[in-house]
Amino acid sequence: MPPTVARLAGHRLFWPLALLAALLVTNVAYTPDFFSIQIRDGHLFGSLVDILRLGSPLLLVALGMTLVIAIGGIDLSVGAVVAISGAVACLNISDLADQQSVGGVVVAVLLALGVCVALGVWNGVLVAGIGMQPIIATLILMVAGRGVAQMITSGRIVTVNSEPYHLIGGGYELGLPLSVVIAAAVLVLTGLVVRRTALGLLLESVGGNREASRLVGIRARGLTIAVYAFCALCAAGAGLMVSSNVAAADGNNAGLWIELDAILAVVIGGTSLTGGRFHLGGTAIGALVIQTLSTTVYTVGVPPESTLVFKALVVMAVCLLQSPAFRAKVLSRKLPRRSDTGVGAPAAGTATSTGSSRSSTPAGAAQNPKEATTL
Repeated sequence: MPPTVARLAGHRLFWPLALLAALLVTNVAYTPDFFSIQIRDGHLFGSLVDILRLGSPLLLVALGMTLVIAIGGIDLSVGAVVAISGAVACLNISDLADQQSVGGVVVAVLLALGVCVALGVWNGVLVAGIGMQPIIATLILMVAGRGVAQMITSGRIVTVNSEPYHLIGGGYELGLPLSVVIAAAVLVLTGLVVRRTALGLLLESVGGNREASRLVGIRARGLTIAVYAFCALCAAGAGLMVSSNVAAADGNNAGLWIELDAILAVVIGGTSLTGGRFHLGGTAIGALVIQTLSTTVYTVGVPPESTLVFKALVVMAVCLLQSPAFRAKVLSRKLPRRSDTGVGAPAAGTATSTGSSRSSTPAGAAQNPKEATTL
């Protein structure tokens, strides 16, 4: 492989971007007007806009997950938090005498966000305060949270008819879906905070070596709790987008398996699951890859029972291609050996046509031809 191509292929975002481009081209092959974007009533419509709109909740969840993974943790409860957020908001809005009341909707939204932040603090306390393993601590809320969401909704789908609430997931701003604007704003603000302040270095320090961070005075416990709270806040925002878009809260199915898609988006974006360095831009690209892959599954016509297997195979392929060790073993072309080309000095101990018939074998070497061959 040429050095320039090798360097390009070694960039952490090369293969995710290549996969994203391949998925887009595949969609064009099945839907010729896939790239077509129309303007209706001052709003943008098209398949690309739909990918951005549907991928916004995943991007929010993946952003929070990125910071959690950066400090060496994991959060499996974000899907349940998505369901709880939508359930709390929709239940409170459905109880309003006037569901079109902006004030009532704002109170319901703030209440949902507050409840979910409290759940994130709970996860952080279990991990940083009690010392429970992150996967176990968040698995508890992952299981119990679904039950809590169904208890809030009494096991039914709570529907609302509130235009102000619908704007969160179905409204438009500056010609784009409001959910896309919100997700992009959160991405930019998070990037500015973690890269323009010392917070990003603190997160990477805690994730790289928690004990060393503690010894130099970094308050890893408080930082861990804050990161889990932020992750829950992002999941709560995603829950509001999902429930407001369909004007209903489903405690059983809302946010189902979104935690796995978020983790895949983070990994595809180049963040290591072992903690330390993280890449928010890569996470955004990873979220787009996952959402575009979901769209491609339906465009190509993959059978529903094979959808998860298809997605898993594609994600596994891009993760392998991102691995330097895998590329070195499989993709790198080995240079031919000098002995195979017939050019170069003869092998040691071999008589030349111009030299003496006696080999220039070093003293002490085996004189028996069979032994010499073996050596």
